[in-house]
Amino acid sequence: MRICRILTVTVILLLVCIGSARADVKLPAIFGDHMVLQRNQAVRIWGWADAGEQVAVTLGEETAATTANSVGKWQVVLGAKTAGGPMTVTVKGNNTVTLTDVVMGEVWICSGQSNMQWSFNNNVTNKEAEVAAADYPGIRLITVPRVTANSPQDDFEGQWVACTPESVKPFSAVGYFFGRILHRELNVPVGLISTNWGGTRVEAWTSTGDLKQLPAAEPVLQAWQEMCAAYDPVRAQAQYETALATWEENAAKARAENKPAPRRPGKQADPRVSPHHPANLYNGMIAPLVPLSVRGAIWYQGESNVARAYQYRELFPLMIRNWRRDFQNPDMPFGFVQLAPYNYGGDRGDALPELWEAQVMTLKNLQNIGMAVTTDIATTSNIHPPNKQDVGKRLGLWALATVYGERIVYSGPIYQGCEVHGDAVSISFSHVGSGLTTSDGEAPSHFTIAGADREFHPATAQIVGSRVIVSSDQVKHPVAVRFAWSNTVEPNLKNKQGLPASPFRTDDWPGITIDTVRP
Repeated sequence: MRICRILTVTVILLLVCIGSARADVKLPAIFGDHMVLQRNQAVRIWGWADAGEQVAVTLGEETAATTANSVGKWQVVLGAKTAGGPMTVTVKGNNTVTLTDVVMGEVWICSGQSNMQWSFNNNVTNKEAEVAAADYPGIRLITVPRVTANSPQDDFEGQWVACTPESVKPFSAVGYFFGRILHRELNVPVGLISTNWGGTRVEAWTSTGDLKQLPAAEPVLQAWQEMCAAYDPVRAQAQYETALATWEENAAKARAENKPAPRRPGKQADPRVSPHHPANLYNGMIAPLVPLSVRGAIWYQGESNVARAYQYRELFPLMIRNWRRDFQNPDMPFGFVQLAPYNYGGDRGDALPELWEAQVMTLKNLQNIGMAVTTDIATTSNIHPPNKQDVGKRLGLWALATVYGERIVYSGPIYQGCEVHGDAVSISFSHVGSGLTTSDGEAPSHFTIAGADREFHPATAQIVGSRVIVSSDQVKHPVAVRFAWSNTVEPNLKNKQGLPASPFRTDDWPGITIDTVRP
């Protein structure tokens, strides 16, 4: 009886404690020690607490207060601050959270697939010297782990760190080189958020709601719906076990005969959690950052969408508009890398130029967009060119010129228009800088020309002022010109500032990816 009374009292006390316990104020990982907050913009800070709990956030001399809503979420907005620091951020509710060494500066998202993910742990030009020199306390880094999710997430595991030779090693090399040029030229702190996943497609980085509003995305969504409906984890496991047993027998036999063992079978992956599934990376790796105040984003992706290049014309700008809306920044600067030449092979043929074209269309059709051309720093047999320095630098030139107002040439020649004069076509360009030239002193290479029969022939090209004149003895009445219109081209046309010309075509004849709409 005595034991029963003791247990009863204990249970009652525990229930009372549980009932009176209050949740601590909590911040998402994007807010932490050593972070960079965006200067000259309203500062949004959010987190969680008890429903109805009063929360006050102090940044410098300013304090903003709010009340957590019915599910315990809260957000405050503080006024814009100039660059500087370090500062302290204090968040006070039932408990107090203090963030130290917080600085105001420029915050950029660095996202995409493997070429943006590519770190100094991989092959990067002059890697050892670059890592040894990466001692920049004013550059702060944070990496979002590679996580998929079927619904938008509100947090991730990660922390801000100052840029050192050790902390830069696993970080995006392109992101670092981009941030370095901004930090050197602007002389303000720079915060870089690396959120990327190799081999992924643009639709995985776009929200479900936005994809559903785009007719061009319907075949992609339908394909994944069918894959997910057909997936049976029990059947997949059974098939794997059967294949594994067969493999073990064949491997043992091969070893006995001193022959190479066959490849071990893999288990069918669950498509519902695939990093290629539409919106899965947006949900897991972008949504947790929303609605952070940032200056802009840089993007290196498209390799995994080459086979559906025509569709990319709509999917890519859709993603940009999606991000701009969700970050509450409708004019958010967005710079991207035009893919390097590479031998994709297989049944995709020369599909890469059509992806280049889709990227240029996005450049021309949206505002505050920049493009870094990389046709001159490719490794056509390696999809991961090691020269990440020039990639980051070219993105940085765009940002310095268009976002920060520096008077510099930031782009190579971009096709503007053409005129037919007899048997020759005169091509005009924007972004010629101080003039057109070639990297090797020879005539411009990789031009082709066609007549009404749509048969393209190698062409002779010459620079005349700010234009290129193209002709061929085989085409007396030209109607179309193409430049660098092949997967593995390495053309020589540049401006005198050393920035390469982007591939282009003057025609709009149907391409080879026009009907490829399913992954």
